[in-house]
Amino acid sequence: MRTVECRVPTSDLDDDEFFRAITAREERIRALGERELSPEEWRAGLAVPMSREEEAEILSLARWFCRRYPTPAERLAYVRRACRRWTRT
Repeated sequence: MRTVECRVPTSDLDDDEFFRAITAREERIRALGERELSPEEWRAGLAVPMSREEEAEILSLARWFCRRYPTPAERLAYVRRACRRWTRT
């Protein structure tokens, strides 16, 4: 199984910078995500535990998001704005 490095900067980015950082990797991720895995590849992927680095990165992104959007209402408003952007393209 291949590992793909797709880091998104986790510093205090504004919405547009964060969105650009994600969309810059979108095509590569989409191509990898849409390819069909064999049953063996699927089982092999499930058998690999998440690394501490990957877990730390996920938690860092979640902390950034919660700092940037501290209330549930702000988080929901962001998601609604983002969904509108995503469906326009």
